[in-house]
Amino acid sequence: MKLLLLAVTALLAFGWTPTPGAALGVDDLVYGYECHKGVCRKVELSEENFAKAISLPVCRLFCGSDIGTLWPKPTGAVQLEPLMRQVDITRIQFQVPGNDEKTDQVWKKTEQRWMDQLNAKIPHRGSLKKGGYQFTVHINTAETETPARITLDTDESYVLSIDANAAGQVMANITAGSFYGARHGLETLNQLIVYDDIRREIQVTANASIRDAPVYKWRGVLLDTSRNYYSVKSIKRTLEAMAMVKLNTFHWHITDSHSFPLEVSKRPELSKLGAYTPSKVYTHQDIRDVVEYAQVRGIRVLPEFDSPAHVGEGWQHKNMTACFNAQPWTQYCVEPPCGQLDPTVDDMYNVLQDIFSDMFKLHNPDVFHMGGDEVSVACWNSSEAIRNWITARGWGLTEADFMRLWGHYQTEALKRVDIVAQGARPPIILWTSRLTDEPYIDDYLDPQRYIIQIWTKGDDRVIKKILKRGFRIIVSNYDALYFDCGGAGWVNGGNNWCSPYIGWQKVYDNNVTHIGGDYHNHVLGAEAAIWSEQIDEHTLDNRFWPRASALAERLWADPVESWKQAEARMLLHRERLVENGIGAEALQPQWCLQNENECPIDAYA
Repeated sequence: MKLLLLAVTALLAFGWTPTPGAALGVDDLVYGYECHKGVCRKVELSEENFAKAISLPVCRLFCGSDIGTLWPKPTGAVQLEPLMRQVDITRIQFQVPGNDEKTDQVWKKTEQRWMDQLNAKIPHRGSLKKGGYQFTVHINTAETETPARITLDTDESYVLSIDANAAGQVMANITAGSFYGARHGLETLNQLIVYDDIRREIQVTANASIRDAPVYKWRGVLLDTSRNYYSVKSIKRTLEAMAMVKLNTFHWHITDSHSFPLEVSKRPELSKLGAYTPSKVYTHQDIRDVVEYAQVRGIRVLPEFDSPAHVGEGWQHKNMTACFNAQPWTQYCVEPPCGQLDPTVDDMYNVLQDIFSDMFKLHNPDVFHMGGDEVSVACWNSSEAIRNWITARGWGLTEADFMRLWGHYQTEALKRVDIVAQGARPPIILWTSRLTDEPYIDDYLDPQRYIIQIWTKGDDRVIKKILKRGFRIIVSNYDALYFDCGGAGWVNGGNNWCSPYIGWQKVYDNNVTHIGGDYHNHVLGAEAAIWSEQIDEHTLDNRFWPRASALAERLWADPVESWKQAEARMLLHRERLVENGIGAEALQPQWCLQNENECPIDAYA
């Protein structure tokens, strides 16, 4: 309580007089908050308590937590002095690095986004109290030119300090090794600014210092845009929310057997035949727009071309596939429509090279995803041409022989990747599959080149077998990180295959360090996935958010605490997502947000 009275003392310095009649109108709040034993308690405003009552955002910044309401929680030292200063939003200045037009444009977009977030805090601009401190944000990075693409070696750390002086100025300083660290610092700074709905002011923490850096390099979400199409606008909304929680990888599973919505310059027939409609195609301009939008928000866009399975629509008339839309589908694939590339067709690799070429030109990826999951031996075995090709080489028709065929495909497809990458030899990601099992992983995959993305359960024994061979992994265990789980079945009755629904609590406690065990240093990070059989852009937001925020804190901070210690912050964070136009799922009645620690069943146990 003493700390929060200091904050009110600071507010008095602006000349604010704690007289209800002078400050309140007919539409003003009835309630304020006081800090009591580390918990913000709602109180009815009166002349007796008005002087010390504060708004919920201010109370939660300082009451009961040394990190305030920050999400994700910082990993280094945090000092927040319980003083607030009113900010004059007409006198905010940015001092940023850079000396060329392209760099200036990146920073201008970054500044504008930051100001948009600030303005989103104000419910009624006309009622905002005028005046306050001049606010200057100074950014210092080692980069002076256009920010390079984010890579596995990018330094995302930052140091933030805020100071106020008697001359009516608040100065925020952000020091970082890269643009990406600096923009993370701006994200944190924005969270230290609140709208005081009692005094109708924008206020900033007057004195603060934070050192911060992520624990994991790979912090992402996957979106499947083949099974259902998503507009660029909805993808950008996802990127916006990702940036708010410092996620840095948007894994774009852009094609599958259901549709081919990707424009390929040398192969226009792929999207012409494969898209659901002519308007549901991602043009080169669309992709450039998404990639640029993501970079300003500190995010890589990882392209995936899933193969040799999960292909079908768009490949008609080429005689390069097997079992396309074969029925009964249960004999050939895990869901309709079936389809796999035919590795025996030499010209098929030329088509792949054209697809890869466009992906590399548009994304400039530091890492490339080649898919590689759910390949069906039965599918390839159903093709007389494939069987003849195999037997002509003296192979048999056992599983090992078809794995050899798969190895042949992977070798030849990788050669085409390396051609379009012009010798850069980017790391390649593959999903866990039969090819990543013993003994085939040793026969066909090089741990120096391949990263394995885990989609089986978090306690699957195969994970340790992969890690002990020296492979790096990305964790997407379906029992915690498949956000499409929990819903009606779509090929049968009952619920979908990976039900039940996964709550944010399980996401938060899905400890990827423990999954890695003795080999946790080989864990790059994790991704939450939305496979879109039963999701489209109209239900996208509440499927990702705020559950992806729980993943973000797990990967940024690797907290030792459980979700229970994060719950109060999560409720406020969810409000911030909604404030910024994200349709995040409601977690509790709003009463629980306003009455901290009154809802948990064991609160008074």
